[in-house]
Amino acid sequence: MDNKQYNALFSFIWNIANDVLVHAFEKGDYKKIIMPFMVLRRIDVLLEPTKAAVLQKKEFCDSHNIVDYTPFLTQVTGYPFYNTSAFTMKTLKNEIDPQRLKMNIIEYFNGFSQDVQDIIDKFKLRQQVDNLTEANRLGSLLEKFTDENINLSEPDNHTMGTIFEELLRKFNEENNVTEAGEHFTPRDYVRLLGQLAVEPIKEKITDNTYTIYDGACGTGGILTIAQEEIERIANEEGRRVRTSIFGQELQPDTYATCKADLMISGNINKFSYRLGSVDHQYIAFGSTISQDGHAGEKFDFCISNPPFGTPWKEDLKNWGIGDKKEITDPRFFDGANSFIPDIGDCQMLFLANNISRMKDTPLGTRIVEVHNGSSLFTGNAGGGESNLRKYIIENDLLEAIVAMPEKDFYNTGIGTYIWIITNRKEERRKGYVQLIDATNICTPLRKNLGEKNCETSEPDRQRIVKLLTDFKETPESKIFRNEEFGYWQVPVLRPKRDTDGNIVLKKGKPVMACNKKECEQIPLLYPGGIAAFYEKEVKPYDAEAEFGEPIIGYELSFTKYFYKPVQLRTLDAIMEDIRSIERDTDGLLDEIMK
Repeated sequence: MDNKQYNALFSFIWNIANDVLVHAFEKGDYKKIIMPFMVLRRIDVLLEPTKAAVLQKKEFCDSHNIVDYTPFLTQVTGYPFYNTSAFTMKTLKNEIDPQRLKMNIIEYFNGFSQDVQDIIDKFKLRQQVDNLTEANRLGSLLEKFTDENINLSEPDNHTMGTIFEELLRKFNEENNVTEAGEHFTPRDYVRLLGQLAVEPIKEKITDNTYTIYDGACGTGGILTIAQEEIERIANEEGRRVRTSIFGQELQPDTYATCKADLMISGNINKFSYRLGSVDHQYIAFGSTISQDGHAGEKFDFCISNPPFGTPWKEDLKNWGIGDKKEITDPRFFDGANSFIPDIGDCQMLFLANNISRMKDTPLGTRIVEVHNGSSLFTGNAGGGESNLRKYIIENDLLEAIVAMPEKDFYNTGIGTYIWIITNRKEERRKGYVQLIDATNICTPLRKNLGEKNCETSEPDRQRIVKLLTDFKETPESKIFRNEEFGYWQVPVLRPKRDTDGNIVLKKGKPVMACNKKECEQIPLLYPGGIAAFYEKEVKPYDAEAEFGEPIIGYELSFTKYFYKPVQLRTLDAIMEDIRSIERDTDGLLDEIMK
């Protein structure tokens, strides 16, 4: 589909809201109607050519007492879904009586196969039909979506995904809603994630089946594009591979869109599978944190963009507990050490979840996960965030972190960081972490898309991947020993004093007290360690002070290693500017005073 066709289709769908819903619904509710009906029409138009054949096959199954007719009907449609009602959206629009139309469309909904029923329920489409009927807008909406000027069977799956994402962004922008970033990741960015996952190990790919997992899968864009990139790279290496995708999503509307997207594209031919004696869903619904839809399962690739700065109090309710200290889920612990972060931000829980998915195979597991800057340094030593960084780095799992450009996402200008983690490091990488500064590796957009003013084009992606695979020191690539990012957090103790200011003694020795806010942060690589730091940095200036028990923490700082100070202008240049101003204003005062 070329840009002209894309823009025409996008504009047509966008204008349906203004043509049909205006004055009958709040603007904030437009997307709750337009988005689900767009998805439903996409499914409907794909089933239109086989409608008669499906009804004939269903009649055959009924006459032969075949109860499980799903395999027969999906064979006819060529998709993992079907509809056994007498209606299509085109025939529904012929009914002019609002109540009969409502009855007919409910019968139409009920005729869909179970997975589409799930999509209809998550979108709350039956409730929307009630609302549209009450507002006398249902018939008009069907007329618009079945207009001969648009054909929702033409765009490929990725184009439909892009239309969905752009519509969602625009609806949210119109109503000052900032949730869009939780739904999807720009597709140029997603392709980079897939390439970072596979390019470094492409020579180790064999003829096999590989699993891809996204615990925050949104509308499924990361899963499908990562799948495409993995299969493309494997094919270039002369390998014949198959991929299976697994995901989980919390928001009902994005879950429904993801499921519909995967059904239509053929990326998933069925949505349930059996593991042991239990049935599971490839795309699970619910919170990955507290309602794990893939408990105990391991994957080859874990690629995610979890939400940033999102509170997770509701997960405590799901667990039936009142305090995060009561959590016992083994994904979030390493023995006695907890990875559980502050209740106000769940992103590190998603990272810990992916760490728990790592396979003990020759290829191991590669994790590529997007975070904001707080993932690098939030939390004190001994806290959940620091403990997770400590676990990852001390177990030599962290391959690299890539700093990406600002304004690369649709609804936020913040910079993001791509963590690349593996339990099968190359020999040359063992004991080291690579930091890549890709903040200036981007291509400007001709027109902003919300906050997004740049993209990671194919040449940009190749450049970033090359920095990773070259594993060399350059202005944009720095390599450090794992210990570089560790430190001892040491409390400073001072003699306790009584009300008169005298030192309190016990058995002739001063009683030492700790001010919780006073501590020293000593790098693990400090020559001579804690003792040497005390002798050199503390004792000469504060002989009374002593050190308490240290706690090891880890944090990373891109600014520390990639900061480029602004070049100050020379004195000669400044003086020349002053002289120039003097020349320009020569005689000006005399003119003013005339």
